[in-house]
Amino acid sequence: MKITKLIEKKLRDKFNPSFLSVVDDSDSHRGHAGFREGGESHFNIEISSEHFLTKTRLERHRLVHSALGPEVISKIHALALKISI
Repeated sequence: MKITKLIEKKLRDKFNPSFLSVVDDSDSHRGHAGFREGGESHFNIEISSEHFLTKTRLERHRLVHSALGPEVISKIHALALKISI
C-alpha cells in the first residue's frame, strides 16, 4: 500500500475526521535532504476531528504521530500538520 493511502487509512480509522487532506509534497523538495525518487517522503496533512477538542497543539501532534505509528513515521522524512476541531 502506498504511504499516502496508509496515512489516510490510519487517520480515518483512529479519528473519524470531518475533514482530511493528505498531500504528498515530495516533489517540491527535490534536491533537499530526505528526498527520494518516486516521492512519499514529505507530506502535508490537514485534519479536523472532535478527538482534538480538549487537546493542546502538542498533544494533537503527538496523537497523530502515535496513530501513524513507527511503520509510517520511519518511512517519511517530513510531516507538516494542520490540526483543528
